[in-house]
Amino acid sequence: MGVKHGRDYEYILADLTKAVGRISDSYIFFEMESSEWEALSEEERLEVQEALAEDLFFALGTVPVISVGSGVVIYDADNHRINFLIGEEELDFVTLI
Repeated sequence: MGVKHGRDYEYILADLTKAVGRISDSYIFFEMESSEWEALSEEERLEVQEALAEDLFFALGTVPVISVGSGVVIYDADNHRINFLIGEEELDFVTLI
């Protein structure tokens, strides 16, 4: 189902992929080991991050808070955005409208 949005999906996906890339251990979501992640090329890492971004977009429509490695992704329906809490102090967000 995904989250409600007004922006073109391709732009939201690009922003989500970028935000996911800021979570240094996002690969844990796919139960990968750090050695497996390190063995991937930059292109392969980007593909994994984009797949994660897509999964998050659709899952957040049902589950509004999802842990991703050391980060937390939160769907804020009232403000039409997806928030990323990265580590303990860093915050990022992707607008949906």
